[in-house]
Amino acid sequence: MHDVSPRILGIESSCDDTAAAVVDGEGRVVASVVSRQLESHRPFGGVVPEIASREHLRNWPAVSAETLERAGLGLDDIDVVAATRGPGLIGSLLVGLSIGRALAYARGLPFHAIHHLEGHLYSPFLHADGSAAEEPPTGFHGLVVSGGHTALYRVDDGEIETLAETRDDAFGEVFDKIGKRLGLPYPQGPRVDELAETGVEGKVELTVARCSDGSLDFSYSGLKSQALIEIERLERAGVDCDLGDAEEAPSAVRALLAGFRAAAIGQLVDRLERLRRTGRAPDLLAVSGGAAANRLMRRRLTAWADEHGIALRLVPLAFSGDNAAMIAHAALLRERRGQRDDPLRVDAASRLPMP
Repeated sequence: MHDVSPRILGIESSCDDTAAAVVDGEGRVVASVVSRQLESHRPFGGVVPEIASREHLRNWPAVSAETLERAGLGLDDIDVVAATRGPGLIGSLLVGLSIGRALAYARGLPFHAIHHLEGHLYSPFLHADGSAAEEPPTGFHGLVVSGGHTALYRVDDGEIETLAETRDDAFGEVFDKIGKRLGLPYPQGPRVDELAETGVEGKVELTVARCSDGSLDFSYSGLKSQALIEIERLERAGVDCDLGDAEEAPSAVRALLAGFRAAAIGQLVDRLERLRRTGRAPDLLAVSGGAAANRLMRRRLTAWADEHGIALRLVPLAFSGDNAAMIAHAALLRERRGQRDDPLRVDAASRLPMP
């Protein structure tokens, strides 16, 4: 194992994944463990905040022990502690942040309270094979696409500017809602992507939404309404749209989901293309977030970037969902810039603007 300081312990608990990781001074992910709560929330079709916070408390001892064991380290070998401050579910955030603050204070270690989206933003520069992280360029654009967020950022020497964000439903959120309407088990989004992959694209064409004021902001509530109307139309025509755990789905449903997915991703490409046409094209685009695992998204963004000579960094699938490696990595970058937080003063926030 490489012995490169500082060794940073990252903690992530913003929603329903209890995660811990160790990242070294060159951005190598020495160990990363994520404990998911799918079975606890599946009966309810989505995340129940009170259950999530209790499960974090239950899962943390095993997650932290396994992380340190995989890293071959003890707590005495940790040099820096980092934890997610927000945004997210306040009860869940308080569990991880309180653990991180306590560890840092008790051991006299530097502490970083990390914005969840800042962690995602820099995660495309991590490597899943244990090699050193790429050094992020001084300036780049970041597209974060997840269950709770859809946002476009400009990063300039560590300063983050929000160029666009969702005005209503997020990308991953609308996939989950359509999947839930079809009776798919939680988490619905990945299953919608699987079914769309087998559908005939172009058979059902849905509108790619734009904001009436001409901004680059995203809006997915209209697409959700279009898809729900189409599902009702299929049901009136006698198509069984209650899919449940079935491996197969009617071809009409799969074609609808293919059209739905194409329109959702078309909106991302539309915003990037409009940004490019204003003369503000990114030299490098880093794409991250749990929904960045979407198959068509990765293909379409790769093709768009290749067409326009734009460097593209897609987050490794291992770090696309919520994880603590991205939190530790963001802390490493802040540590290099001389930024730290006081563990006695920082608090969790369910809503938190980008720093």
